[in-house]
Amino acid sequence: MHILIVEDEAGLANELSYFLSQEHYKCDWASNGREASEKIAVNLYDFILLDLGLPDYEGLDLLKETRALDHDPAVIILTARGSLEDRIHGLGLGADDYLPKPFSLLELQARMQAVLRRKFKLKSSVAAFHGFELDSSARRVSHQGREITLTKKEFDILHYLLLHKNRILTRLQLTEHIWGNVLEDDYDSNYIDVHIKNLRKKLSAYAPTDWLETVRGVGYRLTV
Repeated sequence: MHILIVEDEAGLANELSYFLSQEHYKCDWASNGREASEKIAVNLYDFILLDLGLPDYEGLDLLKETRALDHDPAVIILTARGSLEDRIHGLGLGADDYLPKPFSLLELQARMQAVLRRKFKLKSSVAAFHGFELDSSARRVSHQGREITLTKKEFDILHYLLLHKNRILTRLQLTEHIWGNVLEDDYDSNYIDVHIKNLRKKLSAYAPTDWLETVRGVGYRLTV
């Protein structure tokens, strides 16, 4: 998951980034509203953790900007402004959840997982497809009880395709999900194809993988 942390307190932002990176999230940081607005306009984030009390921007205006874009990241508001009116306003503008400061990092992680389950209509962290099972919490993939060893990036690609099942995902979407901002990183567009090839090879040792489709000239799709 590619996450943008919008937070002007550097200490808290670093703490969030470190914790979430340990949980296999790719994190960017914006310390003010202008920087956040620019990043949101050009990157396909899966999650935005949004502080309302920014030095140069009203956080709720940034939320409005986000919801006006074509892509639809999940948004959790993290703020010391914990009044009922603020919570109602934020949720009414399209926030997926609201967590007042101070908060537990473990609670934040649990709320993020709950938002993802609601967004993608999942009943639990375990998803079954074509005889395989993927457990997003344990980061485990298995087939009829036999665990399959995948690399971190192979797991992340499979999980992302499964979340967006039956939808075509472009190479750029997959790349930004796995690597973050490709304009700033050393990136080879062939990386995704190589990882998909390796993923297919590992999974096909257990069962056919014709459900993992290549859409020529565009990207990939996982059908169920």
